[in-house]
Amino acid sequence: MEISTSVLSIKKEDAVRKFYDLEVAKTDYFHIDVMDGNFVENNNQEIMIEYATTLKHITNIGIDVHLMCNNIEHYIDEYIDLEPDSITFHIEAINNKKQAIDIINDLKSNNIKVGIAINPDTELESIFEYLPFIHKILIMTVVPGKGGQKLIESTVDKIKRLKKHLYEKNLETIIEADGGINKDNISILKEAGVDIVVAGSYIINSGNYKEAILNLKI
Repeated sequence: MEISTSVLSIKKEDAVRKFYDLEVAKTDYFHIDVMDGNFVENNNQEIMIEYATTLKHITNIGIDVHLMCNNIEHYIDEYIDLEPDSITFHIEAINNKKQAIDIINDLKSNNIKVGIAINPDTELESIFEYLPFIHKILIMTVVPGKGGQKLIESTVDKIKRLKKHLYEKNLETIIEADGGINKDNISILKEAGVDIVVAGSYIINSGNYKEAILNLKI
């Protein structure tokens, strides 16, 4: 199980120190949650690009960009020069299949891993046709846009169904889960087939990053 730590709740004045502490604590990725004020209510574009730029200059740990945005191409253009490990966009923000394929090809041509995110109430089948062409699927286990929410239990079944589909189709697409994840529910996510978990509040508010991350790497 790999850990992608969301920096969403980190205050600007503490950012560099906390980035360093998270690296020492062995986070596998830094998770950048980009919100546009349209796809989700909150808007944090400026601080997230600042955080991602800072991380690009101070660490070699992979940057895991999650675009909770409608104008996907615009935000890809903002982040692509930072050479993140991956960029994930929401299937709900896609207008048609051609747009999705064009985005996938653009990211791949820049050696960036491609992820597609899916909200808790979106049908799993909506992403099946893209699975052979992407690196990972991000299953939202909460409603996107706010930190500190409780994991929606029905999303665990969605993860299990996705894992079964990937196995049946002999696909190597990995599964990432995001939202409300902590030491009390990490085992059910691992059993369901999750490869990477995104955790923010649980780690950042723990007081001991190393211990919190170890609790998730069971």
